[in-house]
Amino acid sequence: MLRAIPATLMRGGTSKGLYFDSSDLPTEVAARDRVLLAALGSPDPRQIDGLGGAHPLTSKVAVIGRSSNPDADVEYLFLQVAVDKAEVSASQNCGNILAGVGPWAIENGFVTPTAPVTPVRIHMLNTGSMAIAHVPTPLGVVEYSGETRIDGVPGTAAAIRIDFVDIAGSSCGLLFPTGRIVDEIEGLTVTCIDNGMPVVILRAGDFGLDGSESPAEIESRSDIRARIEHLRLTLGPRMNLGDVTRKTVPKMSLVSPPMAGGTISTRTFIPHRVHEAIGVLGAVSVATACAIPGSVAATAAGPTDANSPSLFEIEHPTGSFTVEVNIRQTGSAVEVRRAALLRTARKLMKGAVFVPASAWAPS
Repeated sequence: MLRAIPATLMRGGTSKGLYFDSSDLPTEVAARDRVLLAALGSPDPRQIDGLGGAHPLTSKVAVIGRSSNPDADVEYLFLQVAVDKAEVSASQNCGNILAGVGPWAIENGFVTPTAPVTPVRIHMLNTGSMAIAHVPTPLGVVEYSGETRIDGVPGTAAAIRIDFVDIAGSSCGLLFPTGRIVDEIEGLTVTCIDNGMPVVILRAGDFGLDGSESPAEIESRSDIRARIEHLRLTLGPRMNLGDVTRKTVPKMSLVSPPMAGGTISTRTFIPHRVHEAIGVLGAVSVATACAIPGSVAATAAGPTDANSPSLFEIEHPTGSFTVEVNIRQTGSAVEVRRAALLRTARKLMKGAVFVPASAWAPS
């Protein structure tokens, strides 16, 4: 017997996933995870028996509900569904899938639209932090069409500006979780930072790379993958993340000088595949590091635009990503005053996903 669950399939930024009303899913976590694994078709490298796209970037879930937080309109839980193993992780936020939360909330009656733009205040449950998505609603309904282009997505769509509120240290407790701007580990200099996403920033040159390599080229190097994973497992506890063996954080970002006129070039492990672009909050963390003298990112970065000193162009394998970061540094103390960026989203399908009724049964 199959059970139907209301769901919306959406592209958010450079990711794609299923969006659910929290009231339509089991409240018990183990049962919820079984349902989501069945919905996406995991574990299976092709996800042939579900709606997943056989890649971490297209095997994602947003669970959205009304918020009890008076400062928020909705609450959003991001879940990463593993492709090739029976695992669902809530250990991180996803800023790409976040781009679809505002439109979904408006279309499902959680937020009343106001022309021409509707702000949607989102409580991100993974980290307890807040974001405000500014959704175009010129005629009182969500407008998906527009002229904004983001690298990694064909065509153009309506711009959704996302402001992040007080996200520094949201996963690790501190902007620099180790208490230092740079750390020395096994002969390498690294920067561990968390401005919405825990990221370890490393020099690509330290791994024999010039930074122009494709994700496939880097993934073909088993020696590099093994060393990156060893460093991730070693640094996870130092970043207050505990044992990260089964976690999707920290991300590991290899940086090099810009190659296409941007601020810095990146190749990012997420954590076991190399991202075809870069995650939204990962880009925010890298951009923040670019703004802080002495960090690994700052030493690799090119000069910033004197007319827009808070705008950072983060290059990635399929283009670049503009992030606005404004910081105030007093001595060794760093305060992130603003972080914002533009994303787009598109509704692809709305209906019901069918899963075996047995998946719903309590453990």
